[in-house]
Amino acid sequence: MIPGILLSIGIAILLCWHAVRTGRDSFWLWIIIMFQPLGGLVYFALNVVPDLFGGTTAQRVSRAARETLDPHREYREARQACDETPTVRNQSRLAHAAAHLGHHAEAEALYRAAAQGVHADDPALLLGLAKALLELSRPADALAVLEKLGDDEAHGRTPPAALAMARAYEGLGRAEEAERAFQWASERMPGFEALARYAAFKARNGRREEAREAVTEMDKRLTKLRGQFRKEAQGWRDLAARAL
Repeated sequence: MIPGILLSIGIAILLCWHAVRTGRDSFWLWIIIMFQPLGGLVYFALNVVPDLFGGTTAQRVSRAARETLDPHREYREARQACDETPTVRNQSRLAHAAAHLGHHAEAEALYRAAAQGVHADDPALLLGLAKALLELSRPADALAVLEKLGDDEAHGRTPPAALAMARAYEGLGRAEEAERAFQWASERMPGFEALARYAAFKARNGRREEAREAVTEMDKRLTKLRGQFRKEAQGWRDLAARAL
């Protein structure tokens, strides 16, 4: 009994040392100490294993798990980095984190601040700004931003940009232009977002059977996905289904 307790305490101390040594957030110390041994196992799986074995998949799974446990972590770290060094890169990172949490007004302000001077035509900043404006129900402003992008992918007219433009067109009642943009994006953009938004567009425009077929196809594809990929895809699938 006592040796087991001492071993558990020793492991907890080592894990706490690792957390401090590698600069992990202090909440991990609380998890390790208060929920030992389960807390220690969680920390080991999400932080120590990726450090030992590396690899894109391990890192991606680790990030996804940390985001589930602490969804505001990236925002806090991005805010700290931006406060310390308000570079365009840090402003963009903070804007992305803010948008992810649904803070779209803040994201708009940050993207506008970043898209100045030599960065005024940066495709990534313009797209981020446009998406924030769409979430704020300002399709006209979003379209004006998107029209600054070039007419080809080399200059920023990528599938994600086309999808944003489709949403702007729909918001302005320009259904034919929205249809073309949705179709173009859905044929080229990986993942479920473009497919789901196109299906929802069809449902809102009296093409419910086509939308149902799209949802059915997404259901089939969902069975082949696992983990975080399935969770994200399921969210987009549900967005399309709610439009029916």
